[in-house]
Amino acid sequence: MWGRMGIHVIIWGFSLWQWLAMIQHELLLFAGVFFLIGALDDFAIDLSWLWLKLTGRARTPELNRVALQHRELDGPAAVFIPAWQESEVIGDTIEHILTSWPHRYMRLYIGCYRNDPATIEAAMGGAKGDDRLRIVVHDEEGPTTKADCLNRLYEALRSDERRGHFRFACVVFHDAEDMVDPAALGLLSATVEDGADFVQIPVEPIVQADSRFCGSHYCEEFAESHGKAMVVRDALGAGLPGAGVGCAVSRQALGWLDKRSAIPEQPFASDSLTEDYELGLSVAAAGGKCRFVRARGAQDGRLIATRAYFPSTLSAVTRQKTRWIHGIALQGWDRVGWAGGWVESWMRARDRRGPITAFVLLVGYVLILLAGIGWGLSGLGLAPQIILSPLLKTLLIANLVFFLWRAAWRFAFTASIYGIGEGIWAVVRIPVANVISIIAGRRAVFAYARSLLGRGVEWDKTSHTLHPTTAGRPRARAL
Repeated sequence: MWGRMGIHVIIWGFSLWQWLAMIQHELLLFAGVFFLIGALDDFAIDLSWLWLKLTGRARTPELNRVALQHRELDGPAAVFIPAWQESEVIGDTIEHILTSWPHRYMRLYIGCYRNDPATIEAAMGGAKGDDRLRIVVHDEEGPTTKADCLNRLYEALRSDERRGHFRFACVVFHDAEDMVDPAALGLLSATVEDGADFVQIPVEPIVQADSRFCGSHYCEEFAESHGKAMVVRDALGAGLPGAGVGCAVSRQALGWLDKRSAIPEQPFASDSLTEDYELGLSVAAAGGKCRFVRARGAQDGRLIATRAYFPSTLSAVTRQKTRWIHGIALQGWDRVGWAGGWVESWMRARDRRGPITAFVLLVGYVLILLAGIGWGLSGLGLAPQIILSPLLKTLLIANLVFFLWRAAWRFAFTASIYGIGEGIWAVVRIPVANVISIIAGRRAVFAYARSLLGRGVEWDKTSHTLHPTTAGRPRARAL
């Protein structure tokens, strides 16, 4: 019952207000501890990056972009692009690659499916008669998986090597919607020639003015990941997760993966949702040298990076993030394991924080709701004010300090690439990014549970309708 002094309904010996207070206390303690653990983990990466910066090991060199674009390759290079239902962008991608990379000994392999004639036709149109393009049609109907399509491209590459009596020096990986950097192929080839077996260059999502909260939130994620976390991993000698775009593998390392594969001539695991993430780690596990190369063009100061439009609607974003969390954080336990020393284990633990982070964030938002209810009832005189223990006060203060620290870093890294305005947007978008993580984390856990029951995997790809080289086309407004 409700009385003048507050809530007097008793359940199992406690009033409703006491139950609310106890639940809030336990949730605060749980969330506070796990938020603090995550904050300390990120703080360790921050301190490592600062040390690398102060000692000059995190310096971003400036290279001659034009010289790299026209640099003679150290050996033939193959570029793999798997494509399923990409008719709206694949032609623009092919045309841009063949124009940006004039290298004579570059061959572009486009993996298509026999039941996707629109993509095949668009790919042929994008070639403009350039004989460096090879369209490889899968003998199975799509979609299978991206890894399966890559295996078909690898089969075509081996066939060309046998017929031509030569061997490629490296294989570069891209997606159908990418806008490559003119200097990227020269840089990747030179790094492989210098002894690297796996190379990753930065990915730079493009700001989307009509999708400020969903499509543009990738900007700050990659700004920090490829401006700091990957730099630290490279310096520590840990295996580097591939982004699936803007990365290269030496032909020798690809042969290692082929020999280690359970199925001959299939170096990519067809049942993996994130074969790109596993690629660099697999090369490292096979004894290969991994490099993350971050450089700027001397002429314009821009990063030598892969640029693309990322998903711009909430449904598309959560689908993509679900696939990443499912493949990296959940499948990763089974597929990649915990091989390596403490550094490798630390980095893999960071990669697999997705589900627990989503759950802790959900708890945090529940706490905001409970606190709002509590303040409202207290303000109406219906319940006493909740008194926080010294431990909880300390946890809350520590987490607040780390949150402000985290926001400052997010602003700084985003602003360094996109400008101050986008740096401010990066901070404003934090709640939206958290909600996306919560939704994707829940979906990933359920998807993983279904996979354990024997359901197979297929290419749950993102649809692409806009290429950066044709950004002037009209586009539907997104969230």
